[in-house]
Amino acid sequence: MRLFELLLLLSNIGLFALSILLKKGLRRIPVFVASGIAALLLIIHGTVEGFRIQLVFPFCITVLFLAVSGYRYYKKKDVRKIPRFMLGSAYTVIAIMLVVTAGLLYAFPVFKLPEPKGEFKVGTQAFHFVDTKREEIFDKTSDGKRELMVQVWYPAQAGTGKLAPFIPDTRILSYMAANYGLPGITLQHLKYVSSHSYSGAKVSSAQTSYPLILANPGFGSSRFLHAAQAETLASHGYIVAVIDHTYNTFATEFPNGRITTSTTNDLFSSDHDYRTESGNRDKLGKVLTDDVAFALDQFELLHSGRIPSDLKGRIDLGHVGTFGHSIGGATAYDASYDPRIAVGIDLDGGLYRLRDREGLQKPFLFMNSESEFERLKLVMEDHIYTDAELKRLGNSRAWMDQVAVDKKLELERMRETVASGGQFLYIDHTEHLNFTDVQFISPVFKWLGITGKIAPERANAVINAYMLDFFDMHLKNRGGSLFEGPDSRFPEAKNETSLL
Repeated sequence: MRLFELLLLLSNIGLFALSILLKKGLRRIPVFVASGIAALLLIIHGTVEGFRIQLVFPFCITVLFLAVSGYRYYKKKDVRKIPRFMLGSAYTVIAIMLVVTAGLLYAFPVFKLPEPKGEFKVGTQAFHFVDTKREEIFDKTSDGKRELMVQVWYPAQAGTGKLAPFIPDTRILSYMAANYGLPGITLQHLKYVSSHSYSGAKVSSAQTSYPLILANPGFGSSRFLHAAQAETLASHGYIVAVIDHTYNTFATEFPNGRITTSTTNDLFSSDHDYRTESGNRDKLGKVLTDDVAFALDQFELLHSGRIPSDLKGRIDLGHVGTFGHSIGGATAYDASYDPRIAVGIDLDGGLYRLRDREGLQKPFLFMNSESEFERLKLVMEDHIYTDAELKRLGNSRAWMDQVAVDKKLELERMRETVASGGQFLYIDHTEHLNFTDVQFISPVFKWLGITGKIAPERANAVINAYMLDFFDMHLKNRGGSLFEGPDSRFPEAKNETSLL
């Protein structure tokens, strides 16, 4: 909770208390003065911090008390007595409004992203790429080419640029809220959340070039929801490019103001049989993998200067990695077959196009949530689901049998990769969305089981530590200590590579 919004809420509580506790003849001046203070705090809050919908009740209460107390203070004659029932009802409504406000401020805080701990300041800028060789297949109303927005975080010169918002494209916030089943105005306060990255900052001159990491958000996510991971890696000397896979995000805004939303969910339906669903996921996956290859092509052009940019000559294309979350993790795996990519990380994502390739023969880290690890264990143990379990899952036995067949093939692919220097671990007490910045948006998500029991800041610290160590080991020829055995600093990380 920000300072002045907290003071505004406390001033409203104080006004409420004065109105109830002071006798009628003694409350006129104190309530008027307190109303003036609350009004001043309201103005300062709006000017310095910015208004947000979660504080609409204190805004109304402040104006109401100022109007009523001002009227009572300046009126010469006695004011007509308000019936006790009406006064009691008004006080009850105000009390409910204050409690609801406190709940809303708790549920939707203007949070702070974890500060990156590396030696570099972080810069950020967006790039718009158009693939003239590929038709866009997910927009049924257009025959245009495939377009991508890519957000880049990189080591920056100290003292350059201006801190960027967590989500600079504020028009997409209403789509983000709708994606989580909330009214469109609910998440507008996220425009006040700051990142730790400087917009348009100059690339740090501390090194001649920096390794490149390409990152992929999950289904219905956004490039901005991996800011904490990108900032951490960039602060340790990496150029991190997070790709908005168009039509697979909840919303993407392009430089001309056009906004695209998710249409790839049309590929999936409860009416489909398992093979149709699986085939559609492979179809989507191929587009996402091709996006990564195309983005890497563009970074080669940026490095050479054929696309004008401050990144010219600063990208170490001999050391390229990739990571992703959910289907973006599968994308990282599939894209790693590209010989230009040396190493990858899959954050809690099941693989696709399993029958198209043999196992990946290069260093790759599979990092899972606890719940996903438990599901994989059931497959390893040939678990037979009871009728009650199938009902809870909402799937038929035939469906789950086919899932098991594909998961066993997936595990075989993972075994083949682990045999070539890969690793397999899970993070205790995590759920799927602990691998994104969604975990910071609301503490209520933990209650709903959307995120795990682990504190978001702790989950972020553990995940980032293992990602950084793995990339350092394979892209910078240093580190790797976290994969030598259990580490007392991170007891939540469970290395289960031996299971594969």
